[in-house]
Amino acid sequence: MSNWKECKLGSVAEVQTGPFGSQLHMSDYKSMGTPIITVEHLGENRIIHSNLPLVGDDDRERLIKYTLNVGDIVFSRVGSVDRRAFVTEKENGWMFSGRCLRVRPNIIYVNPRFLSYYFGQEDFKENIRRIAVGATMPSINTTILSEIDIYIPSLPEQKAIAEVLSCLDDKIELLHRQNKTLEAMAEALFRQWFIEPCKDGLPDGWEEGKLGDIVEFNYGIALKQEKRTGKDYPVVGSSGIVGFHNEFFVKSPGIVTGRKGTLGVINFIFENFTPIDTTFYITSRIGSKLLLFEYFLLRTCDLGNMNSDSAVPGLNRNAAHSIPITIPHRKCVDLFNDTVKPFFEKLKSNQHQICTLEKLRDSLLPKLMSGEVRVVG
Repeated sequence: MSNWKECKLGSVAEVQTGPFGSQLHMSDYKSMGTPIITVEHLGENRIIHSNLPLVGDDDRERLIKYTLNVGDIVFSRVGSVDRRAFVTEKENGWMFSGRCLRVRPNIIYVNPRFLSYYFGQEDFKENIRRIAVGATMPSINTTILSEIDIYIPSLPEQKAIAEVLSCLDDKIELLHRQNKTLEAMAEALFRQWFIEPCKDGLPDGWEEGKLGDIVEFNYGIALKQEKRTGKDYPVVGSSGIVGFHNEFFVKSPGIVTGRKGTLGVINFIFENFTPIDTTFYITSRIGSKLLLFEYFLLRTCDLGNMNSDSAVPGLNRNAAHSIPITIPHRKCVDLFNDTVKPFFEKLKSNQHQICTLEKLRDSLLPKLMSGEVRVVG
């Protein structure tokens, strides 16, 4: 790293806080409009495209300074302050919430992709967690982020490093898209088998019931971030995998949905895992081992609109159990599970490849960023 330059982040990028609460309220959200990225939508250097709040054209113009461009990097401002995501063509023109910070690199000095990967280093994450302020809820601001020290090589080497890591991320993204297609195919079958037949009355052998007749919502456990070992089994929050631990609480397969914070996202988990206490994990009350029917049934229940709390969105367990549903004949359930099982076996295989590629990327990242492994642009 002898030829790398040390500088303050603020000297090579502009840091902008999102709109304050007084500028944008939940009541401003629309059913159609421009998406707003919140902390819950920050995946591992990518933006999660689900349950996005939307604002209308008037609010978009009023808050135009909070628009995102390709190459921007969005940080969590509160809570998990080390989370960030890179803005691609798909999110160009979107906006970001007051719980986020936008880093806009100056391309004269720094390659945006390189910078987004630089932020992914464990050393950088640990540093930003350490300098965050607040005892109960860690937070960062424009000054803290702008004053953080970074090390950058020449622009050609930045570009070469970013291209190596992007190749891995492109393959990971392709596998994610394949998985979405497989899920969509399985969901289409579910609707064809279990939604369409009920439009003209119940088929023979089917009956009216409640969601609690089919599944049980179980509370996740408390496992603070500092107690997670960072290896072996996934730790699952309401938005997906949020870490790893050397022990698990639930045997696979499993289903997890939000109890506090993010509501309505239904995650299917292929391996043994630990759901944290902001979630419910789902078990079958009809003896299903695959949980495939249960997974797609839950996706039809609109859990995201069942908020029972005023301050932090929350899902009430008893209310969820009481959702009215149609209970099909058990033979239909078993046949559906057998039919879509190959889809989910492919999903599982793809997910294994994703994990392998992510581990390769994560092991390569510090070597490239330290100069231990060099690439030439």
